[in-house]
Amino acid sequence: MKRVGSIEVICGPMFAGKTEELLRRVRRLEYAKKNVVLFKPQIDDRYDKSYIVSHNQNKALCVALKQADEMLEYVKDDTDCVVIDEFQFLDDNAVDIALHFAKMGKRIIVSGLDKDFRGEPFTNMPRILALADSVTKLSAICVKCGEAATCTQRMVNGKPAPYDNPQILVGASESYEARCATCHEVPGKPDKYEKNA
Repeated sequence: MKRVGSIEVICGPMFAGKTEELLRRVRRLEYAKKNVVLFKPQIDDRYDKSYIVSHNQNKALCVALKQADEMLEYVKDDTDCVVIDEFQFLDDNAVDIALHFAKMGKRIIVSGLDKDFRGEPFTNMPRILALADSVTKLSAICVKCGEAATCTQRMVNGKPAPYDNPQILVGASESYEARCATCHEVPGKPDKYEKNA
């Protein structure tokens, strides 16, 4: 009997525990003696080049990808589950490849930032979220007010990064903070509803 594949997405801002949740699911799969293949984008080398590492320093060995289609080399007929961390850093082919694996009967688990530092949808995440069978949206704690944080605040020299900063800048607590929507600041962000002075 053919297995039914699925796509699970874990998303939210930085410091929400996305990778921790991803690794928790991996540990459960390993206890169940499932054949799991783990991936992350090569660009994410903050803690280790060969491991998926949470901010709490929990980790699991993985394959670091330059491009999403490299996953095709590693996922075999006997692979039960494909796990991808920092999905937003992969190229657009990642979504189609995840769908391909799901059609093969694989369980796909991805984690990533749903919004960039500007508070806007991040690269390929909107598409994988729309196609997912299940979504777990996590929140962090706002460093300014202590409320639930759903935004990632980029900081440059101690100040909020302006809107025209590059979308992708890999970093951790030295460059980013978790903030609620009220405390999140993006200087220079266009607002078509803002009244002219």
